[in-house]
Amino acid sequence: MDIKEKLKQLPTSSGVYLMKDNMGSIIYVGKAKNLKRRVSQYFLREQKHNKVRAMVEKIADFDYHLTPTEIDALALESNLIKKHQPFYNILLKDGKAFPYIKIDVKNSFPKVEITRRVKNDGAKYFGPYISGVSVHDIVDIINYVFQIRKCKNSFKKNQRECLNYSLGLCSAPCTNKTSKEDYKKIIDEIIDFLNGNDYIVEQKLQEKMKLQAEMENFENAIETRNKLEVLKRIKQRSVANIPKNLSLDAFCFVENYNGCAICVLNVRYGKILGVNNYFAPESSAPEETLPSFIVQYYSSNISAPKEIILSHEIEEIEQIQTILNKKLDIKTPKKGFKKHILDMARTNGSEFLLRKSSLEERKRKETILALETLKEKLNLSKIPNRMECYDISHTGGEEMVASMVVFENGVPNKKEYRKFKIKTVHQIDDFACMKEVLERRILRYKENSPSFSKMPDLFVIDGGKGQLSASIEILKKHNFDVDIISLAEKFEEVYLPNRRDAIMLKRGSPELTMLQRLRDEAHRFAITFHRKLRTKAMIRK
Repeated sequence: MDIKEKLKQLPTSSGVYLMKDNMGSIIYVGKAKNLKRRVSQYFLREQKHNKVRAMVEKIADFDYHLTPTEIDALALESNLIKKHQPFYNILLKDGKAFPYIKIDVKNSFPKVEITRRVKNDGAKYFGPYISGVSVHDIVDIINYVFQIRKCKNSFKKNQRECLNYSLGLCSAPCTNKTSKEDYKKIIDEIIDFLNGNDYIVEQKLQEKMKLQAEMENFENAIETRNKLEVLKRIKQRSVANIPKNLSLDAFCFVENYNGCAICVLNVRYGKILGVNNYFAPESSAPEETLPSFIVQYYSSNISAPKEIILSHEIEEIEQIQTILNKKLDIKTPKKGFKKHILDMARTNGSEFLLRKSSLEERKRKETILALETLKEKLNLSKIPNRMECYDISHTGGEEMVASMVVFENGVPNKKEYRKFKIKTVHQIDDFACMKEVLERRILRYKENSPSFSKMPDLFVIDGGKGQLSASIEILKKHNFDVDIISLAEKFEEVYLPNRRDAIMLKRGSPELTMLQRLRDEAHRFAITFHRKLRTKAMIRK
């Protein structure tokens, strides 16, 4: 059935739609109150944004899921974007979550800790610290100024004080050198500082520096002065005319002829803790993009403040609150200092687009072109949107391991990386190791293992003709018709099945560079795992 016929049969209810290319890969996920009207707009609207037109040209098919309510559509859209990482969606790239400062106030003598996971455990969390403010600098100042414990002592009887007590850096609550009440006063001062009151900390640092200078302890005085400079930089992030107790996140949608972006500006206790911009290759209406993005943003382990301000009004406020399970004050201010915060976000977003639009466009073109060129030059059956590369690592046959690295749409997808301990090979035989790993990978796929639920468009083996031949044996054994190549490191030759001579891709070309990045990442991942096991083995000995 062609697209026009499918459009006619679309229902008018709410749901989520998935746009697919000619290889069946999902390239865009969207939600709609009215599926028929929203999906039809992509194909029937005469004037489209350049980015939308580029995406529509690649759509060969679409699918959809009906949802009982708009809330379900919003939640399902967020989950599908995370799962499939579509090329034309605004993506929150994987990586480390933003850091927070945690104080477990339930503990009688809490520490000040850095964490990237916010839990509903009764502890106090401060953050997120996104850009421009180093959470390590803040914790370093706190530990330097306040005599709080940093150790993991379990408060056992007959315990001795640690070195920090001797250096005057800890009040030694583990040996009853300070009471719960006195320690709580210290923690209250720290919380006051993290809530925006810099005065006490600045005063203590100045007194400390003055005393160190008088004692001619100039090295420590310089260290204290440096911490005062860090504190000064943190204070400079205060925004004029904004109450010190104000905490909110601002989301501003900006666009130009090259695309659109969302700037997120985080204000905590009157200070700007971070400004982050997210480039969107597919330009759509802000009232459609913002709700989806907000759900994605706070689903990535970022704690939402009670107040959120937006550049554009949206209808899905109740749905967002339901999905995030939190009562939020979501507004679009038209004047005052909150409007000023949005203007700052708009300025940052616009500047980001000016700097990034052409660069991102060039990168995307290079990525798409590289994948298409690989298909053409290597005579592949399909564009290798998902590539898996395998490498073996060991030291003289000891602690033999293998890595599986995944690139999707030309970029690493680290959630899909896998590592293997070699189980059946007990001597130096890289060919046998590669056969074992590929067989285990294929068997796990046949067993419907969630960790190996996808098959690649292209297997890439690190090595020459020998490694390739061993790998082909496994594919034939299990009747798997998947493209496979090997990349030899010395001269960067690409070996193909049933071809005697290697293919030499042009040095520095996007397609060879992509294969080299994939191969090098597989090597890095394998050798890191091997070194970890080798270190453990040495400790056991």
